[in-house]
Amino acid sequence: MSGRIDYERLASDIQAWIKNVVHQASVEGVVVGISGGLDSAVTAALAAGALSPARVLGLLMPCESNPRDTDDGLRIAAHLGIGTKVIDLTPVLGRFLEAGDLEGIGRLGVANIKSRLRMVMLYAHSGNRLVVGTGNYSEILVGYWTKWGDGAADFLPLAGLFKEEVRELAGVLGLPGWVVEKPPSAGLWEGQSDEDEMGVTYSQIRDFFLGKDVPDGVAAGIRKMIDTTEHKRKPIPRFDMEEWMERHGFTRT
Repeated sequence: MSGRIDYERLASDIQAWIKNVVHQASVEGVVVGISGGLDSAVTAALAAGALSPARVLGLLMPCESNPRDTDDGLRIAAHLGIGTKVIDLTPVLGRFLEAGDLEGIGRLGVANIKSRLRMVMLYAHSGNRLVVGTGNYSEILVGYWTKWGDGAADFLPLAGLFKEEVRELAGVLGLPGWVVEKPPSAGLWEGQSDEDEMGVTYSQIRDFFLGKDVPDGVAAGIRKMIDTTEHKRKPIPRFDMEEWMERHGFTRT
């Protein structure tokens, strides 16, 4: 059987899956980071439809962020009817950098800290909730996410969807057009754009992994991202003590 993706059916099936994940965990609901962008909006919409808006808590965590992103996040939360909490992490970031004497860490290093601070705050609010991750398949494949930051979650509803498929899903979920068309950005610094930072577009990432033709320079850039971020997609390496003891003839007494 083949054919175009039925996004209404996809939305329904992801919501059924979310409902089952939450039920199996025996928790009250979920908490999700709301960035004001597409992925978090779609994730929150799926969770609200699967459970109920009352069982979804959206955290808005500006950290030296553009105020527009917080405003957009609040607009999405109001559209979905979910509860929200705004937590300004900017002073926390400043104290963290000062305490660690990290003033020279660089822009990317600071961006990773921002992502990890948000992860800690999400889990601080999890309680009897699961943390929903917002990462999509395009980002996971090329490692465009922070280890132990936005990559940390209890489950990932969008982990199998390319960015373009997330955008299609947004239309089915009735999300407003402005968030569907908003340029993808993690909001890590002023003027930051996902595609500019990666040096490739989301459509090129999709074409590459679907075996379609992309410019040689684009293909090389994607392969480099895959190679340098492979450690993010693998389990944490562990020294195999049982194998070591068996190989050397040792036993624990």
